[in-house]
Amino acid sequence: MAEFVMPTLGADMDAGTLVAWKKKPGDRVTRGEVIAEVETDKAAIDVEVFASGVIEKLLVQPGEKVPVGTVLALVREEGQPARGARQEARGGEQEQPLAPSPAPLASESAGRRRISPAARQLAADLGVDPARVPGTGPEGAITRRDIEVAAAQARGERQEASGGNQEPAVASRPAPQAGEAGDRLLRMRQTIAAAMARSKREIPHYYLGHSIDMSRAMAWLAETNRQRPVPDRLLYGVLLLKAVSLALRDVPELNALWKDGRSVPASAIHVGTAISLRGGGLVAPALHDTDRQSLDELMRNFRDLVKRARAGTLRSSELSDPTITVTSLGEQGVETVFGVIYPPQVALVGFGKLLERPWAAEGRVEARPVVSATLSADHRVTDGHRGGLFLASVDRLLQEPSRL
Repeated sequence: MAEFVMPTLGADMDAGTLVAWKKKPGDRVTRGEVIAEVETDKAAIDVEVFASGVIEKLLVQPGEKVPVGTVLALVREEGQPARGARQEARGGEQEQPLAPSPAPLASESAGRRRISPAARQLAADLGVDPARVPGTGPEGAITRRDIEVAAAQARGERQEASGGNQEPAVASRPAPQAGEAGDRLLRMRQTIAAAMARSKREIPHYYLGHSIDMSRAMAWLAETNRQRPVPDRLLYGVLLLKAVSLALRDVPELNALWKDGRSVPASAIHVGTAISLRGGGLVAPALHDTDRQSLDELMRNFRDLVKRARAGTLRSSELSDPTITVTSLGEQGVETVFGVIYPPQVALVGFGKLLERPWAAEGRVEARPVVSATLSADHRVTDGHRGGLFLASVDRLLQEPSRL
């Protein structure tokens, strides 16, 4: 009998709330199929099952918050006898089934809909009932923008009913309790702080920086995009993600996880990409098999990942699988970023803003687009020599963009 447990969705998670079951006892499931929705302090996550078989028993009710590792359900794998057959073999001993969930009240129905935690908090702040809001996110998920539109429409209706007079600001929404508006953001910052404090306390970081001439990469990108319709054009950041993933083949020690006091090489390259959330905070879900994807595939999957991260509809494997993280703060004007490793990973790569710099090459000095690439790495696993080879490999790959 396989146990379906509350997954760990990163070093900053110690518990999760079961929002809804997607399957019921007796349903057949296959490995990788979503069977539950779980809410953390960062997002609502679709959780996949990692065994094929039949749902034997649900052990946790929707709405319950349980620690990571808690058994949520039992899955009878192929070839195993059904529960009734086992009971007969034991002389008819009867197992107590999980009490069925009470039918949700109308006011509870929004809790079973797909809505990001940030959107749910905003709805509470603005006095909006999510059950009445149509979702525009993936699979009908309710986003912050949906809540904002609903609140604006409600204000307009009230103003029209009152003859078009402007309502006082206090009438547009209920006054929040002390600290209510920032409560979720505070919890998110606390979980991030706990993970980062653990990282700096336990991981002996070393840091390397390297400037990369991006003139060839940017020229190739401009020429490639000129021949494409706008929706199919590539973003510059995708080149960086692909270059990092391929460089890990040259220095595989950086593509590993620290477990039980030793470095465990990862079996695949799943690059986590840091994504800022509109309500504050960030997540770093994985782009699976990054090194095996073409640039076009990577572009499509990256856009989809960003969209779902901000709508709160990520999958559990996307949060639990990253083997290294890439963060880019160039859009914020940051020239250089030295990040903190996200345990149990052993490295993080940072990219800054693309800037025109004087560059000496072929006996002359000219202005070229240059990006600062940095590496934060775990000194228990690698050293500066191997880290330097990794950054040199990233540089070399970006000088041949057509081969990425």
